[in-house]
Amino acid sequence: MLSRVVRPVAAGLGRSFCSSSQSNARVAVLGASGGIGQPLSLLLKNSPLVSELSLYDIAHTPGVAADLGHIETRAKVTGYMGAEQLPDALKGSELVVIPAGVPRKPGMTRDDLFTTNASIVADLTEACARHCPEAMICVIANPVNSTIPITTEIFKKHGVYNPNKIFGVSTLDVVRANTFIAELKGLDPARVSVPVIGGHAGKTIIPLISQCNPKVEIPQDKLQALTERIQEAGTEVVKAKAGAGSATLSMAYAGARFVFSLLDAMNGKEGVVECAFVRSEETESPYFATPLLLGKSGIEKNLGLGKLSAFEEKLVAEAMGELKASIKKGEDFVKSRSK
Repeated sequence: MLSRVVRPVAAGLGRSFCSSSQSNARVAVLGASGGIGQPLSLLLKNSPLVSELSLYDIAHTPGVAADLGHIETRAKVTGYMGAEQLPDALKGSELVVIPAGVPRKPGMTRDDLFTTNASIVADLTEACARHCPEAMICVIANPVNSTIPITTEIFKKHGVYNPNKIFGVSTLDVVRANTFIAELKGLDPARVSVPVIGGHAGKTIIPLISQCNPKVEIPQDKLQALTERIQEAGTEVVKAKAGAGSATLSMAYAGARFVFSLLDAMNGKEGVVECAFVRSEETESPYFATPLLLGKSGIEKNLGLGKLSAFEEKLVAEAMGELKASIKKGEDFVKSRSK
């Protein structure tokens, strides 16, 4: 009974968790001992798309690796701990996912994390640029609106920048939008698909409910409330955890969903689309999340914003100031660090 119940669940945790194809991808998780890193590593260990799982953190990774290594799936797990072992953790990696950093506490915005997490992301992406410059880089560490510009500038500094391979993982905004709309309309959330564009903080999160598949009709007053709930959903979790952390489990799910989609596309699967915060020419903001067609080399095509409602156009306009300021903050951080 156990094999009939557990294994299909592990193989099919939702829309992007159901790939049955195998690949020989080496995936590195930087920040693997943390609140997001541990459940994310568990989900990656369960996937047939991953053959080697390289876990890095500044503490506890040997224990996390030993624990995960007992799971009866084929991915070989190795733990690396401390800065001196970071190069070995990265060498040969085809995809690196970075959940490292400190979480939010009640009363904090994602931008409040900047001082600590900017340095962490800069150090880790510096190592990526040196030791696995061709890898796909998937950044979860907040504030994503600043950590992706930081990653870009670090890769540029090393002469290995490829805009098609650097992603800010904003998938949790999509997952939340799908879930909340499904709850509101009595639908199966696994069958709801809503693009979420813009950035990954507060009012820069712009769910395109007019483009929801299946099409849904939501009155304007409820639309405003629903949009605000999606935008502030992270704070909802921070408050509910009452000082014990931020969204870790749902973020691990969303991070794994994005990683699996990207690995599928790298393996040649066609038609794989995910939203992510990337370098962009779709708006006046130099970085912007939109639906992306993924391929063997990362971004195959930016699918843009599509047709927006008047309400959504207003949301985009209102997000621009904050978004551009966060981007500049990240870029300025790398400039000041280089002096």
